[in-house]
Amino acid sequence: MTITTPDVAQRRELKTPVPGPRSQELAARRAAVVAGGVSSTLPVYAARAAGGIIEDVDGNTLIDLGSGIAVTTVGNANPRVVANVQQQVADITHTCFMVTPYEGYVAVAEKLAELTPGDHAKKSALFNSGAEAVENAVKIARYATGRQAIVAVDHAYHGRTNLTMALTAKAMPYKKGFGPFASDIYRVPTSYPFRDPDGMTGEEAAQRAITMAEKAVGADQIAAFLIEPIQGEGGFIAPAPGFLGAIAEWCSANGIVFIADEVQSGFARTGNWFAVDHEGVVPDLVTTAKGIAGGLPLAAVTGRAEIMDSVHPGGLGGTYGGNPVACAAALGSIASMEQDGLLDRARHIEDVATAKLREIAAKTPAIGDIRGRGAMLAVEIVKPGTKEPDAALTAAVAKRCHEQGVVILTCGTFGNVIRLLPPLVISDDLLLEGLGVLGDAFAELA
Repeated sequence: MTITTPDVAQRRELKTPVPGPRSQELAARRAAVVAGGVSSTLPVYAARAAGGIIEDVDGNTLIDLGSGIAVTTVGNANPRVVANVQQQVADITHTCFMVTPYEGYVAVAEKLAELTPGDHAKKSALFNSGAEAVENAVKIARYATGRQAIVAVDHAYHGRTNLTMALTAKAMPYKKGFGPFASDIYRVPTSYPFRDPDGMTGEEAAQRAITMAEKAVGADQIAAFLIEPIQGEGGFIAPAPGFLGAIAEWCSANGIVFIADEVQSGFARTGNWFAVDHEGVVPDLVTTAKGIAGGLPLAAVTGRAEIMDSVHPGGLGGTYGGNPVACAAALGSIASMEQDGLLDRARHIEDVATAKLREIAAKTPAIGDIRGRGAMLAVEIVKPGTKEPDAALTAAVAKRCHEQGVVILTCGTFGNVIRLLPPLVISDDLLLEGLGVLGDAFAELA
């Protein structure tokens, strides 16, 4: 079989203004047929992508510091992913695992049992998206415990379905006008070192959350405590050391299922297989998606076998969940992470990028905080001399980067965080060039 991958030059080159004429033509076609509620960060239309570059329909090549929101962790059109997908498409595209099962689903579940935290017996169920995984984790926790209440935290993002909107903290654009939402969802404070009282430890922040949960809900009523170990849309918030461990211990002592939402932070993104690994925390359930399958839609709930097996036969599933082509892609993506040293590469990216960001921050009073782990890094932008969020400057800096051919994303409850999610296969030269464009944008606009 001939394996085809795009031959995309690994350099930034703008042949037209951004957006170019072909992208503008497609934007006009889109306006006539695509729902207005579906928005896009950049006004360019992608044609090909590989490594750390996206090429648009006008021939412009842009440095990718977004990875499709942490999806193409192993790089676009990764050769192992492409080879597996091409072979699988030639064999079977779909039968539905609930009708006639196939080996790929089992093989993915075996890898999840091997890689997720803890040495206990684990089982998995596969789905299509992060929101589906979170929703099913909640279903499983409620079934296993016989309880109803779910506790989430400030700044959380868990998806766009009705239940996951209820779990998500930010109203605009995710929740506004879409209610009423699912019930028995409660919110407690998280650990946000940049905005917490000076000197607050992770254990103290955990006790603050636990006290609120116990007083507002009651520990014996809580089915699950759900948290992103590093929060994504909320602002790439990494809790203070000790926070996650204290929450996990409290959950264990009270029969509460501790769910780690690793949809954005999982699969080598932070320099470990999962973000909770940095704290040595072992969740009861882990939700994964995004980077698991190199760009194809796949998600999973993986957890303690006794919890996963508590649900009656037929209670979990879905027509496309664990589609064979997506499973083949996942096995190729995981093989690339294992065999190409991508966990080490994520840590190297952290070292290189953090040094450059600190250099930029030394000249930019508007940068209030630099944080994150591995290739999941963020810059929080504030009014100089304060912690007041500056969303306008954040948007302006991002727009200028886009105009100069660098794909960066924003996030944060206050809209004032620039997040960096480069593919782990990006070269140091491209990474530093992209960050240089970011630095120039700050110098000009801040």
